[in-house]
Amino acid sequence: MSVPERQIRARHSATTVTVYQAYPPDIAVPAVAAGRFVAPFKRERMTWIKPSFLWMMYRCGWATKPGQERVLAIEITRAGFEWALGRACLSHYDRDLHGDRENWSRQLRASPVRVQWDPERSLRLAALPYRSLQVGLSGEAVDRYVDDWVVAVEDVTATVGQIRDLLRRGDEQAAARLPVEHVYPLADRIAAGLGAGPVDDPGRRHRQ
Repeated sequence: MSVPERQIRARHSATTVTVYQAYPPDIAVPAVAAGRFVAPFKRERMTWIKPSFLWMMYRCGWATKPGQERVLAIEITRAGFEWALGRACLSHYDRDLHGDRENWSRQLRASPVRVQWDPERSLRLAALPYRSLQVGLSGEAVDRYVDDWVVAVEDVTATVGQIRDLLRRGDEQAAARLPVEHVYPLADRIAAGLGAGPVDDPGRRHRQ
């Protein structure tokens, strides 16, 4: 089955969606203990959340890159996630969506949320011919994320390490350890603003 170029795939329930971030231990450990982000997490910095587990692995190098040694699975409310997507602006100009650069620049300055579509990744972290969403939160959006949207924070670094070790050994069980991500349904208005494709895939694991 073909996958639209832009489509959100995530682990989600009727009320929550799981996103991923990677941090050094001094941020991750207090966050897990508190069940929310606390100091030294800095609200004034843009924070990027990623619904795709394998894109997070590409970004953090399977939790081996400095400052990204702990991978967190953050369960947030779908209401909050959709609040962000409904107020988001693409981080790069898209003529089909924005009409002209001036209009895009105005949207970018006004929005507390930025989104970008990057090539999705395979189990071996090779680029796939369709894209994965990243969501950048700033200002009001970060405050809402920290104070209102977060339901649970789980450190999944041990699982990341197990999958990484299985891959190094060429063990076929690596794929079975991946979280199952389903197509995330979007209201037409939100999908149009993101340039997202239709929801036509009932659920799938990542391709290898």
